[in-house]
Amino acid sequence: MNLTDTHCHLADAALRENLTHVLTAARKVGVKRFIVPATRPQDWQDVADLAEMPSEHGIRVAFGIHPWFSYGIAEQDFAGLEAVLARYPRAWVGEIGLDFYGKTQTPPQRERQIQVFSRQLAIAQTLRRRVVIHNLKATADIAAAVKQTGFSCGGIVHAFSGSIEEARVLVGLGFKIGIGSLLLNPNARKVRETLKTLNDTDFVLETDSPFMLKKEINTPANILRIAEIAAQIRGVGAADIAAITERNADSLFRP
Repeated sequence: MNLTDTHCHLADAALRENLTHVLTAARKVGVKRFIVPATRPQDWQDVADLAEMPSEHGIRVAFGIHPWFSYGIAEQDFAGLEAVLARYPRAWVGEIGLDFYGKTQTPPQRERQIQVFSRQLAIAQTLRRRVVIHNLKATADIAAAVKQTGFSCGGIVHAFSGSIEEARVLVGLGFKIGIGSLLLNPNARKVRETLKTLNDTDFVLETDSPFMLKKEINTPANILRIAEIAAQIRGVGAADIAAITERNADSLFRP
């Protein structure tokens, strides 16, 4: 049974310092591929270093600016993003997106997130790259930015926690829904209900390692647990979930 962790921060110190063990443990449970996003210019080189690892490690990377880091971004950072993407023609653009969870955010702060997100969508469209999107309480604005920029290359909306109605909007725009470590929380009912309703072609699996777990460092090996829970929710076998999500990941890796 082969699996792909479509969102893991292997360049984060919590995983990078023990990377050989992390990758070995993941492979033991069938995780053969990893998508590793960056979050800001300061970590692009660490992610680029992972892209230089031998191909048998199965690591694909993405470079981008996470919405949390939108506020200190200057024009030179967009030029830097274009430059690093030119050096890595298989890289995606990510982790980008919008995070409107904080109730204390001001309208100018939200507008700056939208500006940075839209600019990166435009870069991705020009270079024909897929994207990895962070979305918290911002589905309508993400959809508006995708339409306004004319972005059409698809990608993943990761760590999905919204409703089936929101998922359908995003799927309609060409995105796969990232189903991840929220399934390890039995109280996360909304994502479970959404997963029941998604079509087989609509979702992929992820961990968001090393984050999302309160009492332990999350790792890509947890994809197997996530696949098993997803199988229970959808009333199929774990091997069926693996086959479905691998087909979906394959479709994203193709040009």
